[in-house]
Amino acid sequence: MRIRPLLLPLSLGLALAAHSASAAPAAGGPLRSINIISSAGARAMADACTEWAEMNKTIVAMAVLDWGGNLIESHAMEGAAPNAIDTALLKAKNALRWRRPSSETAAIVRRGENLAPTYIQGDFPMPGALPIIIDGQLVGSMGVSSGDGEKCAQYAIDKVFKNRQAAR
Repeated sequence: MRIRPLLLPLSLGLALAAHSASAAPAAGGPLRSINIISSAGARAMADACTEWAEMNKTIVAMAVLDWGGNLIESHAMEGAAPNAIDTALLKAKNALRWRRPSSETAAIVRRGENLAPTYIQGDFPMPGALPIIIDGQLVGSMGVSSGDGEKCAQYAIDKVFKNRQAAR
């Protein structure tokens, strides 16, 4: 029997099949791809929020966090209160932790449905922050110090991400 002439094509076929199988991502594999906010994206969000605040004649401070809660941008407009950056950061952490607008968490606490946000050290369930959800992924949050902070954050998210934020 002449097997030798068939070995080379068979070996190449098996090698190609094995390579393509290993290159394809396995469902439920150990890794996945995620979106992250770039420094330039976070800066653009701060600029957009500042633009919104100037149009609405208000002074704000803002903080942008990545998906892991790391501060990647903060900015206080001239004349912002001394605690404004801290307030914006705490609000952003709240929106990221609970994956919802901080105003929703504040309402849940007020109604007594869940008091956990009042007991977690560093949580701040007050209106003014939004999670940033892009293509179904939580990629970060933006907190703003003013009472209309969520409007400012939404303006920034819409402007920078061109309305790619998932419906809340």
